Amino acid sequence: MTTRKPPAPAAAPSVGFVSLGCPKALVDSEQILTQLKVEGYAIAPEYAGADLVVVNTCGFIDAAVAESLDAIGEALAENGKVIVTGCLGARDGGGFVRKQHPKVLAVTGPHAAHEVMAVVHRHLPRPHDAFTDLVPPQGVKLTPRHYAYLKISEGCNHRCTFCIIPSMRGDLVSRPLGEVMAEAERLLRSGVKELLVISQDTSAYGVDVKYRTGFWQGRPVRTRMTELVRELDALAHAHGAWVRLHYVYPYPHVDEAIGLMRDDLANGGLVPYLDVPFQHASPRILKLMKRPAAPEKVLDRVRAWRAAKPRLAIRSTFIVGFPGETEAEFAELLTFLREAQLDRVGCFPYSPVDGAAANALPGAVPQDVKETRLARFMEAQAAISAQRLAARVGSTLDVLVDAHAEVGRGKAKRRIAVGRSHADAPEIDGIVRIEDGAKIAPGAFVRVAIEAADAHDLAGRVVPGAQA
Repeated sequence: MTTRKPPAPAAAPSVGFVSLGCPKALVDSEQILTQLKVEGYAIAPEYAGADLVVVNTCGFIDAAVAESLDAIGEALAENGKVIVTGCLGARDGGGFVRKQHPKVLAVTGPHAAHEVMAVVHRHLPRPHDAFTDLVPPQGVKLTPRHYAYLKISEGCNHRCTFCIIPSMRGDLVSRPLGEVMAEAERLLRSGVKELLVISQDTSAYGVDVKYRTGFWQGRPVRTRMTELVRELDALAHAHGAWVRLHYVYPYPHVDEAIGLMRDDLANGGLVPYLDVPFQHASPRILKLMKRPAAPEKVLDRVRAWRAAKPRLAIRSTFIVGFPGETEAEFAELLTFLREAQLDRVGCFPYSPVDGAAANALPGAVPQDVKETRLARFMEAQAAISAQRLAARVGSTLDVLVDAHAEVGRGKAKRRIAVGRSHADAPEIDGIVRIEDGAKIAPGAFVRVAIEAADAHDLAGRVVPGAQA
């Protein structure tokens, strides 16, 4: 008797994915990818192997718009079936993208996982018998295994004149505290060693729900930044992991978060680090930007924070060449920079983003002047950074290893580890080169004696017996 072999299972429908933009967009991509895997779709690494492609776009500045449009065009040329999501998709209700690329299957805005999945279902029916164990509990992550972004809210209540984020992502909507904490716990249990808290305005967490009471592990906890940070610190400490705060506006209750930061990071917890987007220092320019216009009070806050937490590292971003910015006002910004002595700083020349209110302001600064001011700004900050990093030579720092690198040439070529201290967020700040770290696995904590510094990075060697 001949027995028939059962037919081979059909290959799962496959979706390609292109993720552009900021960490908040990255989290949106992770959520969509997670849902695709939950439903049994395969994720294609190349256009050729995909049944369709999702492109998550950025639309904040002109360069990001151009990159997003190019990515959509490439996906259409290589695959032909493309769904567009993200911030650029919110422009003109999708009309901006459709005008440039009329052949896309659909266009959605940001944080639209449900809408994206509905379009995927329409053009690529979901496979049968999908099992949730195809997906790890923490979901599909695009970051390295040892760190992850934790988004606590969507949207923003500010109306900064240079920004169009609220028109694309809407007003502030805080995630329920219990939901945020449950996600943090899943990430930490999966082996994540650093949680990077992100949003458009982390300090405003809970404002939209009037700080209503949430619940975590059966306990009532207010939906407020201080209470959330306290819970995250305790949870991370229990798992020997770090928590880092991004996009923090300098509201008074930030002082409470400073008090929760740990001096000893050997066993994890909230790191002494703040990412605060100051943007400028001239009261008139800040008013035109619709930002808090009291730089002297900001300096007082910075000094108070450092007095309370001497190890605190502060990162910020600034804009030069804003419409109407005079040479005297740019000089005010340089003075603020030298007085504030910020650890990590990013700076951008003003870009007239389509739809931004600032575009209508008089006194557009010529491009060459903007570029010159940017160079002067970064030169001043490089000197500040070099001085602050030089002061760390001779100290000992806890470092989270990210990767390995080959340095030197020929016989001098050697393998080192590359990591980050509490003062360094991934991809945007500096690194710590661990000269004898070739055998340390990424995701491990190690104590490093700092031996050298330059304008951006540190270098040192492992303290014997100090690896976590």
